Amino acid sequence: VQLQASGGGLVQSGGSLRLSCAASGSIFSINTMDWYRQAPGKQRELVAGIVSAGSTNYADSVKGRFTISRENAKNTVYLQMNNLKPEDTAVHYCNLRWLGLPGTPVSYWGQGTLVTVSS
Repeated sequence: VQLQASGGGLVQSGGSLRLSCAASGSIFSINTMDWYRQAPGKQRELVAGIVSAGSTNYADSVKGRFTISRENAKNTVYLQMNNLKPEDTAVHYCNLRWLGLPGTPVSYWGQGTLVTVSS
């Protein structure tokens, strides 16, 4: 399984970006796709997640500003980021995971895409 993330870039504070992550390979249909980010000198943190049925969850710091969505037919997850702030500057990673047999977690990471927000 491979994940290809794209959409990062440089944007001014208050601007918007849309990240995409396309997965390819042998993928179990019931899965979760997440976006994480890692700022310099900080630990990687969960930004948002979405399960194949559509339920979503968000970090408190991005609620009301970011929207995660997915196209199951394309195995693609998106992260629409609005009202970006300098503290959103980080490398953003996508993750695809599911519970394999016999109950073993399966997880794949994309290569990361850099989001830089200038003040």
